[in-house]
Amino acid sequence: MAHSLNTRQIHLWRIAIYFFFALPGFSTATWISRTPTIRDALGASTNEMGWIIFGLATGSIIGLLGASHFIARFGGRFVMVSGLAIGSIGLITVGLGGSWLAQGVMVFLGLAIFGFGNGICDVAMNVEGTEVEHAAKKSLLTGFHAAFSAGTLIGAIAGAAAIKAGIPVHTHLAIAAVIVVLSIIYLYRMVPAGTAQDNKTGSGEPPMTTRERMAVWKEPRTILIGIVVLGMAFAEGSANDWLPLVIVDGYNVTPATGSFAFGLFVAAMTIGRALGGKLLDRFGRVAVLRTSALLAVAGLLIVIFGKSFGFAAVGVLLWGFGSAFGFPVGLSAAGDNPRGIAARVGAVTTLAYFAFLVGPPVLGIIGESVGLLRALLVVLVGVAIAGLLSHAARPLGEEQGGEASER
Repeated sequence: MAHSLNTRQIHLWRIAIYFFFALPGFSTATWISRTPTIRDALGASTNEMGWIIFGLATGSIIGLLGASHFIARFGGRFVMVSGLAIGSIGLITVGLGGSWLAQGVMVFLGLAIFGFGNGICDVAMNVEGTEVEHAAKKSLLTGFHAAFSAGTLIGAIAGAAAIKAGIPVHTHLAIAAVIVVLSIIYLYRMVPAGTAQDNKTGSGEPPMTTRERMAVWKEPRTILIGIVVLGMAFAEGSANDWLPLVIVDGYNVTPATGSFAFGLFVAAMTIGRALGGKLLDRFGRVAVLRTSALLAVAGLLIVIFGKSFGFAAVGVLLWGFGSAFGFPVGLSAAGDNPRGIAARVGAVTTLAYFAFLVGPPVLGIIGESVGLLRALLVVLVGVAIAGLLSHAARPLGEEQGGEASER
C-alpha cells in the first residue's frame, strides 16, 4: 500500500501520526491532572480510589488484546480514529461522574471506556508509525513516542491552568474531548485507509487467520523482542510511578526536589526519543538498544548506591536517556514483516503495558520490605536482560555476524 503513495502523501501521513501520538498523551494527562479534585468530589478513600482507577487498567487490557483483530478487519486508521473517539466518550463520562453527578461507579465505567479506546488506539498508532517508517525509509518511531511525551506535557500544563482558573472538572474534560475529536476529524484524511488490513498487506499472501494471529505469541523472535520491551518498559514505568518517592525517601530531600528529579527523567527520555531517529539510522537498532541498556544500568546503579542527591541526579538523567529507546525500537522491530504486523505489534505492546501496569505495584511490594532504593535492583536486572537480548531486534533477513547484523 505504501509504495503507491507519493512523497507529499508520505510527508502528510508522517505529520498526522505525530499528532495522533500526541493526542492520547494529552487526554491521559488531562484525566490525571484532575484526579485529586475527582477524589475529593467522590469522597473516596485511597483504597476506593485505587479500585476506581482499576477501571482504566481493565479497559486498557481488553483493548490491547483485541486491537490486532480489529486492525486486521478494519485497518489501522479506522481503529486509531475509533479508539480516540471512544476514549473521548470515556473522558466525558469520567468528568460527569467525577464532579457533576459524583458517582464512583460512573467514573469507573468512564475510565474503562477511556482505557479501551486508548488501548486499541495505542496499538493502531504504533502500527501506523511502523508503516510510515517503511514508507519513508527512516527511523521515526522514537520521534513519534517523543510526540506522545510532548502531548502529555501540554495536557499537564493545560490541566494546571484549568485548576487555577477554577474550571469545573466536567467542563475541562469535555473541552479536552472536543479538542481530540476536532483534531481527528482534521487529521484522519492525511492517513491512508486500510493500513495493516488483512486484504491490503501488499505481500500477495493470503490474510492471516485468527489462529495465525494468536500464534505470533509462540514466535521466538517476537517473544525475545517482547522481553526486551518488557524490561525497558519496566524501567520507564517504575520511574513514572516511584521516582519522586525514591529520591525523597532515599536521599532525605523535599518533595519539590523529588518532583524536580522526575522532571529530569522525563526531559532526558523526551530528548532521547527526539534524537532517536538519527541515532538509529546512524548506528542501527542493536547498537542503540545495547548502549541504552548500559546507560540505564549505569544510571540505576548511581541512583541506588549514590551518596548525594547531586550524584543521584546524574544517575536519573542516564536512567531516563537509557529508558527512551526500548519501547519504540522494539515495536519497530516487531513490525518488520508486513504480514501480521498488527498481531506482532499488538503482542509487544501488550507486554509493555503489562510492565507499566503490573511492574510498579510489584516494586512497591518489594520496596515495603527492603526499601525503594534497593527494590530498584529488580528493575536493573530487567534492563540488563533486555540489553543481553537486544540482538533479537535485528531487521529480518540480515545475516548473523558482521556489521550488518548489528543493525
